[in-house]
Amino acid sequence: MAPVVVAEALTKRFGKLTAVEDLSFSLEPGTITGFLGPNGAGKTTTLRMLLGLARPTTGRALVFDRQYAQLDGPARRVGAVLEATDFHPGRSGRNHLLILSRAAGLHDSRVDEVMGLVELTGAAKRRVKGYSLGMRQRLGLAAALLGEPELLILDEPANGLDPEGVRWLRDFLRAYAAEGRTVFVSSHVLAEVAQTVDQVLIINRGRLVVESPLSELTARVGGAVRVRTPRQDDLAATLRAEGLGPTEAADGALLVPGTARERIGDLAFAAGIPVHELATEGASLEEVFLELTADAADAAEADA
Repeated sequence: MAPVVVAEALTKRFGKLTAVEDLSFSLEPGTITGFLGPNGAGKTTTLRMLLGLARPTTGRALVFDRQYAQLDGPARRVGAVLEATDFHPGRSGRNHLLILSRAAGLHDSRVDEVMGLVELTGAAKRRVKGYSLGMRQRLGLAAALLGEPELLILDEPANGLDPEGVRWLRDFLRAYAAEGRTVFVSSHVLAEVAQTVDQVLIINRGRLVVESPLSELTARVGGAVRVRTPRQDDLAATLRAEGLGPTEAADGALLVPGTARERIGDLAFAAGIPVHELATEGASLEEVFLELTADAADAAEADA
C-alpha cells in the first residue's frame, strides 16, 4: 500500500532561522507514529507544512500523494488538532462542532456521534469557556473526527488530560489504527508514547535524528535481546560467528545487545537450536530520546 504521508527534503526558513532542514520520512497505513523532539525542534512547523498552513521553502509535503490543498473533501481524509484553544468561548461544544460539520458538508447527526466518542455528551450544551483543558482536548479531537478521516494529526493531545483520560486516548488511538487508519502524534509525554505508538520519528534542530519501529530502537540503543535455550554454548557460538556479543545474565539467559529479537530467532532456527524464551529488554524511550538528541546536538555544534 502507498504511504499515507510523505515528506521529501522538507526545509522551512523564517528569515535567517532554519526551523526544518532537509527532513524526509513516510507514514504507512494502520500505524501510530510518535513525532518527538525537544522544544523548538521543528515539530509544529512540520505539522503545519503537512496541513498546508505553512509553505515549505524547499521540498514537498504530500498527504495521500497530494498536497493537502489539493485533496477533495479534506475533512473526510485528514483530521487534525494543533492546539486546544481554537474555540469561541461563548459557544457550546455542540454548536462549535455543528458549525464545522456544516462547513464540511456533513450531517448534523455526526456531531452527536463524535461527542459520544470523546465522552463529552454530558457537556455538549455547556459553553466552551467553562471547559477544562482536558475537555477542550477532547473537543478538539471530536472536531478532527467529524469526517471519519483516514489520517489523524495530533499535536500534544494528552496535554491537560487526567490519568483516566490519557488511558482513554491511548485505547482510542490503538482502536483507530486497528481499523487501518493512520495516526501521527507529537507529544512530550514519552512514557505514554512508549505505550501507544508503533514507531517513532525523532527530530532535533529541524533535522531527522532517527525513524524506526519503537521495539527496534529501544533494543538498539542501550537495550538487549534476552534469549534462553538449553543449548546456550551452541547459541553463543552461533551469535559470535555473526559478529554479535552475547553475555550471560545472572539467571543463565543470554543477553544480546545491538540487534533485533527477530534476527536472534532466525539465527537460532537456522542452526537448529531450540529457544525457550526470546524477548526484548530495551532501554526506556526517555533514555533513548535523551541519548539520541544529545548526540545530534553535539554533532550539530561540531559542524558549526
